[in-house]
Amino acid sequence: MSEHARDRFDLVPDAAAEAAFLDAFGKDRLHHAWLLCGPEGSGKATFAFRAARRLLGAAPDPSRGPLGTSPEDPVARLVTARSHPDLLVLERAVEGGKTKKSISVDQARELPEFFAKSPSQARYRVAIIDAADDLNLNAANALLKVLEEPPERGVLFLVTHAPGRLLATIRSRCRRLAFPVWPLHALEELVRNRTGVSSAEAARIAGMAGGSPGRALALASGATLEADQLAQAWVSAPSVDRAEALAVADKFRGPEGQDRFETLMDRLSAAVKVRALEEGASGARWADLWSRLAELPDRTAAINLDRADVLAGALADLQRVKAGGG
Repeated sequence: MSEHARDRFDLVPDAAAEAAFLDAFGKDRLHHAWLLCGPEGSGKATFAFRAARRLLGAAPDPSRGPLGTSPEDPVARLVTARSHPDLLVLERAVEGGKTKKSISVDQARELPEFFAKSPSQARYRVAIIDAADDLNLNAANALLKVLEEPPERGVLFLVTHAPGRLLATIRSRCRRLAFPVWPLHALEELVRNRTGVSSAEAARIAGMAGGSPGRALALASGATLEADQLAQAWVSAPSVDRAEALAVADKFRGPEGQDRFETLMDRLSAAVKVRALEEGASGARWADLWSRLAELPDRTAAINLDRADVLAGALADLQRVKAGGG
């Protein structure tokens, strides 16, 4: 499974954003709500946890960047263990091994109760919503009530991949911090430093990451690289080994199986997209296949399809395209 943002200590998502936050913090002009904007995987949630640890009293560790703290710091250890009493994290709930589609109003209603209490161990109480895009309408309205009456010694971090989709009344009550995509050379350096892979492999991973440091690190994990190699082999080979596909599908059970399924489908979709681009004007069939594959993970989760059956159908679809069919 991919590393959660709360567990990252050595990734500095954006030094300019951290400097802006520290400037406000140091001058005691800390806004009560921060809207963290940028593409998915650009480090917004990582920043939120880095800032939260500092607000909650973790000692600075400059070797880990402007908002850096040591993972051995007592405050950081509480945050990592999800047991700090002055930190509330709202994200889509997982029930029965499946991640819900949205953050519910019941979850959002925890905010006013949380901020109604005084900090118990720290100077501030901090809430992180990851991502605000996932709030359903009623949950968004519950959040708005908190923003309209800013809590004393309370700070909210709202992660958003698409700020334009949020209520204008929410956006207007937040200070915005933008997290841009990373250039290729920075992603390559990150991957080399964190994983020790070769320069050529780091460059390949950086090219697949779409400017996202989080995605680059996920791609650099052994499981993701294995899925990518398998997907590329399936796309390029004359046919898919049925026994191999069945063995892969057998690992799709449970929450970790969901991660494996989504990772494999992501890499299969990416490999088909590359093939479509290589084919140029004659690649319409591959482009259509890429479009269908890109929708499969969400569709599988939405109507509870069997992951093994979905993979079998996708590979049959792939074989038809290779054979010249639709």
